[in-house]
Amino acid sequence: MTQPTWNDPDFDAGVMVRGALWLVQEIGVGNTFTKADIRVAFPSASQADRRIRDLRDYGWVLHAKNEDATLTSEQTRFVAQGAAVWNPKERSDANPRKAISNKEREATLSRDDHLCTTCGISGAEEYPDDPTQTAVIAVSRRVTVMPDGREESLLTTECKRCKAGLGKSRRSAEKISADVQALSAEDQARLLRWMNTGKRDLTATERVWSRYLRLPADARAEIRSVLEA
Repeated sequence: MTQPTWNDPDFDAGVMVRGALWLVQEIGVGNTFTKADIRVAFPSASQADRRIRDLRDYGWVLHAKNEDATLTSEQTRFVAQGAAVWNPKERSDANPRKAISNKEREATLSRDDHLCTTCGISGAEEYPDDPTQTAVIAVSRRVTVMPDGREESLLTTECKRCKAGLGKSRRSAEKISADVQALSAEDQARLLRWMNTGKRDLTATERVWSRYLRLPADARAEIRSVLEA
């Protein structure tokens, strides 16, 4: 399907779809926009900013101030493009919310200890290589290509940065198997222990750290003051 023009009056589409095209054609990956910019682009649409935020459900990565400290409270950065939502089939195939219930989402977060299963970072933790950004953990549906060519999907927790870096939502079981073989014997034994229990054997300190980061700021300050006393 040819990419439509975002403001073509003959293109019959909602604000979310037009907003996606606007981001690609007018803003560009890596650049920022504001609610005021959205209002100018879609003057007659109510809650246009919310419709554009809905693109996150389709793999689009949009960072606000809580994820990128270099931004102001009014700015949002267009980090990565997701599914081509102007294509009805791709939009339907990519929509995860129709398949992930709140119960499934909470169970997946609990299973993975609210940690990114790709890089291991906790929610609200600063990235070691970029302290201006803090991790936001979300549940994604990932499609894995099996060695025989079959595709199977599973729910996993990822930070938004890893999700953006992974791009398309398909993983190769053969590639992961090769990565496993490249591990040391000690790491393979630890990985097998995780596989058998269905859970990473985090240390008590790592578990407390993950829970601590999810507390309100005043509660974190109180706990810190106890340790510093």
